[in-house]
Amino acid sequence: MSKIIDAITALALPIVEQNGCELWEIEYVKEPAGWVLRVYIDRVDGGVMIDHCEAISRELDPILDENEDIIPGSYTFEVSSAGAERRLKRPSDFERFMGHLVEVKLYKAQDGRKIYLGNLTSYSKEDGIEIDVSGQKLIFPLADVSNIRLRISN
Repeated sequence: MSKIIDAITALALPIVEQNGCELWEIEYVKEPAGWVLRVYIDRVDGGVMIDHCEAISRELDPILDENEDIIPGSYTFEVSSAGAERRLKRPSDFERFMGHLVEVKLYKAQDGRKIYLGNLTSYSKEDGIEIDVSGQKLIFPLADVSNIRLRISN
Protein backbone atom coordinates (compact mmCIF):
# COMPACT_ATOMS: atom_id res chain seq x y z
CA MET A 1 0.00 0.00 0.00
CA SER A 2 2.81 2.44 0.81
CA LYS A 3 4.25 1.93 -2.70
CA ILE A 4 0.95 3.13 -4.17
CA ILE A 5 0.84 6.14 -1.84
CA ASP A 6 4.50 6.99 -2.57
CA ALA A 7 3.94 6.78 -6.34
CA ILE A 8 0.81 8.94 -6.20
CA THR A 9 2.55 11.44 -3.92
CA ALA A 10 5.33 11.85 -6.50
CA LEU A 11 2.75 12.53 -9.23
CA ALA A 12 0.44 14.73 -7.15
CA LEU A 13 2.90 16.92 -5.24
CA PRO A 14 4.04 19.15 -8.14
CA ILE A 15 0.45 19.61 -9.36
CA VAL A 16 -0.82 20.49 -5.89
CA GLU A 17 2.01 22.99 -5.36
CA GLN A 18 1.54 24.57 -8.82
CA ASN A 19 -2.03 25.27 -7.77
CA GLY A 20 -0.90 27.14 -4.64
CA CYS A 21 -1.80 24.36 -2.23
CA GLU A 22 -0.08 21.93 0.12
CA LEU A 23 -0.42 18.16 -0.10
CA TRP A 24 -1.84 17.14 3.28
CA GLU A 25 -2.48 13.41 2.89
CA ILE A 26 -3.24 10.68 0.37
CA GLU A 27 -5.60 7.87 1.25
CA TYR A 28 -6.26 4.71 -0.75
CA VAL A 29 -8.95 2.75 1.07
CA LYS A 30 -11.45 -0.03 0.47
CA GLU A 31 -15.00 1.11 1.16
CA PRO A 32 -18.32 -0.72 0.66
CA ALA A 33 -18.69 0.69 -2.88
CA GLY A 34 -15.08 -0.19 -3.83
CA TRP A 35 -11.61 1.36 -3.71
CA VAL A 36 -11.31 5.12 -3.19
CA LEU A 37 -8.26 7.30 -3.79
CA ARG A 38 -8.46 10.60 -1.89
CA VAL A 39 -5.98 13.41 -2.20
CA TYR A 40 -6.34 15.86 0.69
CA ILE A 41 -5.02 19.37 0.18
CA ASP A 42 -4.57 22.44 2.35
CA ARG A 43 -3.94 26.12 1.74
CA VAL A 44 -2.73 28.45 4.47
CA ASP A 45 -3.85 31.72 2.89
CA GLY A 46 -7.60 31.80 2.33
CA GLY A 47 -8.26 28.10 2.71
CA VAL A 48 -9.10 25.52 0.07
CA MET A 49 -11.88 26.42 -2.36
CA ILE A 50 -13.78 24.09 -4.69
CA ASP A 51 -11.87 25.67 -7.59
CA HIS A 52 -8.59 24.36 -6.13
CA CYS A 53 -9.99 20.84 -5.82
CA GLU A 54 -11.38 20.91 -9.36
CA ALA A 55 -8.16 22.24 -10.91
CA ILE A 56 -6.00 19.65 -9.18
CA SER A 57 -8.44 16.86 -10.04
CA ARG A 58 -8.53 17.88 -13.73
CA GLU A 59 -4.72 17.90 -13.93
CA LEU A 60 -4.02 14.79 -11.88
CA ASP A 61 -6.76 12.48 -13.18
CA PRO A 62 -5.33 11.98 -16.69
CA ILE A 63 -1.84 11.46 -15.26
CA LEU A 64 -3.17 8.71 -12.99
CA ASP A 65 -4.90 7.15 -16.01
CA GLU A 66 -1.62 7.22 -17.98
CA ASN A 67 0.12 5.44 -15.08
CA GLU A 68 -2.49 2.70 -14.70
CA ASP A 69 0.13 0.26 -13.39
CA ILE A 70 0.27 2.24 -10.10
CA ILE A 71 -3.27 1.31 -9.04
CA PRO A 72 -4.58 -2.03 -10.28
CA GLY A 73 -8.29 -2.19 -11.10
CA SER A 74 -10.94 0.48 -10.82
CA TYR A 75 -11.27 3.10 -8.10
CA THR A 76 -13.03 6.38 -7.34
CA PHE A 77 -10.80 9.46 -7.34
CA GLU A 78 -11.46 12.48 -5.11
CA VAL A 79 -9.60 15.69 -4.28
CA SER A 80 -10.72 17.30 -1.04
CA SER A 81 -9.79 19.85 1.59
CA ALA A 82 -8.05 18.40 4.63
CA GLY A 83 -10.90 19.94 6.61
CA ALA A 84 -11.06 22.11 9.70
CA GLU A 85 -11.02 19.09 12.03
CA ARG A 86 -8.25 17.26 10.22
CA ARG A 87 -6.19 14.41 11.57
CA LEU A 88 -2.67 15.28 12.73
CA LYS A 89 -0.02 12.70 11.85
CA ARG A 90 3.36 14.16 10.93
CA PRO A 91 5.69 16.03 13.30
CA SER A 92 5.21 19.13 11.11
CA ASP A 93 1.42 18.90 11.67
CA PHE A 94 1.94 19.06 15.44
CA GLU A 95 4.43 21.93 15.17
CA ARG A 96 2.05 23.92 12.97
CA PHE A 97 -0.93 23.49 15.31
CA MET A 98 0.81 23.84 18.68
CA GLY A 99 -1.55 25.62 21.10
CA HIS A 100 -4.67 24.63 19.15
CA LEU A 101 -7.55 22.58 20.52
CA VAL A 102 -7.18 18.87 19.71
CA GLU A 103 -9.13 15.69 20.35
CA VAL A 104 -7.02 12.74 21.46
CA LYS A 105 -8.58 9.29 21.07
CA LEU A 106 -6.97 6.42 22.94
CA TYR A 107 -7.00 2.71 22.18
CA LYS A 108 -7.82 1.90 25.82
CA ALA A 109 -9.60 4.03 28.38
CA GLN A 110 -7.50 5.91 30.93
CA ASP A 111 -9.31 7.14 34.03
CA GLY A 112 -12.53 5.83 32.47
CA ARG A 113 -12.19 7.87 29.25
CA LYS A 114 -10.96 7.18 25.73
CA ILE A 115 -11.39 10.73 24.39
CA TYR A 116 -9.69 13.87 25.72
CA LEU A 117 -10.01 17.47 24.51
CA GLY A 118 -7.31 19.99 25.26
CA ASN A 119 -4.84 22.46 23.83
CA LEU A 120 -1.78 20.88 22.26
CA THR A 121 1.25 21.89 24.33
CA SER A 122 3.96 19.39 23.33
CA TYR A 123 4.73 16.58 20.90
CA SER A 124 7.68 14.26 20.45
CA LYS A 125 8.08 10.71 19.24
CA GLU A 126 9.86 9.81 22.46
CA ASP A 127 7.66 11.53 25.05
CA GLY A 128 4.31 11.45 23.25
CA ILE A 129 1.67 14.13 23.13
CA GLU A 130 0.89 16.60 25.88
CA ILE A 131 -2.34 18.55 26.12
CA ASP A 132 -3.65 21.12 28.56
CA VAL A 133 -7.12 20.25 29.83
CA SER A 134 -8.45 23.12 31.96
CA GLY A 135 -5.00 23.84 33.39
CA GLN A 136 -4.05 20.19 33.90
CA LYS A 137 -1.22 18.80 31.75
CA LEU A 138 -1.92 15.30 30.41
CA ILE A 139 0.71 13.23 28.60
CA PHE A 140 -0.13 10.26 26.38
CA PRO A 141 2.50 7.95 24.87
CA LEU A 142 2.01 7.76 21.10
CA ALA A 143 1.56 3.96 21.32
CA ASP A 144 -1.62 4.59 23.35
CA VAL A 145 -3.09 7.10 20.87
CA SER A 146 -5.31 5.89 18.04
CA ASN A 147 -6.11 9.29 16.53
CA ILE A 148 -5.46 13.00 17.06
CA ARG A 149 -7.61 15.63 15.33
CA LEU A 150 -7.94 19.38 15.40
CA ARG A 151 -11.18 20.53 16.96
CA ILE A 152 -13.00 23.76 16.28
CA SER A 153 -14.70 23.85 19.68
CA ASN A 154 -15.49 21.66 22.69
